[in-house]
Amino acid sequence: MRASELSATILKLVEQKVPTFLWGAPGIGKSSIVKQIAKDTGVGFIDLRLALMDPTDLKGIPFYDKESHTALWAPPAFLPKTGEGILFLDELNSAPPSVQASAYQLILDRQVGEYTLPDGWAIVAAGNREGDRGVTYRMPAPLANRFVHFEMEVNLDDWRHWAYKKKLDERIISYLSYKSEHLFTFDAKSEHKSFATPRSWEYVDSILKSGLSENLILDAISGAIGKEVAVGFLSFAKVVNKLPNIDAILESGEGEYSDEVDVLYALSVGLISRVLSDATKIDNLLKYTLNLKGEFAVMIIQDLQRNGIKMEHSEVFKEWVKKFMYLLE
Repeated sequence: MRASELSATILKLVEQKVPTFLWGAPGIGKSSIVKQIAKDTGVGFIDLRLALMDPTDLKGIPFYDKESHTALWAPPAFLPKTGEGILFLDELNSAPPSVQASAYQLILDRQVGEYTLPDGWAIVAAGNREGDRGVTYRMPAPLANRFVHFEMEVNLDDWRHWAYKKKLDERIISYLSYKSEHLFTFDAKSEHKSFATPRSWEYVDSILKSGLSENLILDAISGAIGKEVAVGFLSFAKVVNKLPNIDAILESGEGEYSDEVDVLYALSVGLISRVLSDATKIDNLLKYTLNLKGEFAVMIIQDLQRNGIKMEHSEVFKEWVKKFMYLLE
């Protein structure tokens, strides 16, 4: 499922307190989706990396109770005591079987040892697939049966929507719009340590904003996404110098046009980013796109609409719809 579909689905299951398991390749944003759901709904979020835990980390440490002459378990302080939220069990299938057994009790009975999970908390788990070169343990069938399972796929449109919100470097969004296969290059059979994922492209954004000297930038970006993809990205980044004046276009609705596909992708992302920061320029943008290649005009408007820009009130938009209706059907 796409990230946008998963967000809507998991939100409803969290409301019903149905345990959910999210499968997917490394670096595609599984934990980010769950964390964003908690943020959007205003509830608590606790992220437990089970692969780093021992069984007693969940169950607690036993101690002797003098009054009852029995051994009791001291619950861990990191588990929630009150309120509402999402308890996120990350890397569940990377945890040793003994830790999975403790998690099984928490998921099945909503309690472990002396601890009981508050009614307002839902459980969501995530893990990498068994063939993804990570350390994984086959999940016991009784544990697997306690979850509703989903597999997350990488989708460029969903990633672009996220990237605009995060204000990633425009050159990254432009390049991946142009070369979508480089958004995710993970190959379980490859021995390369660096490969492109949505997470590693976020690292590239940080590298570009770090002020690193130009003679070191290739090695740094290669360390995040691999040498081949890094060379392609940096070559594409030079296209920015060929772009028409974006500010002038948005001031007048007029400007130069290009027939070069890579330039058009970079120009489209530049226009979208500017209008997202200043929606008053929408009429001039619409006016300019009337003479832009149809597929790019549609991409610009659809991305703006996904990011909440309203344009139905615009007279120019009515003209735009008439011209490009055939591409929207």
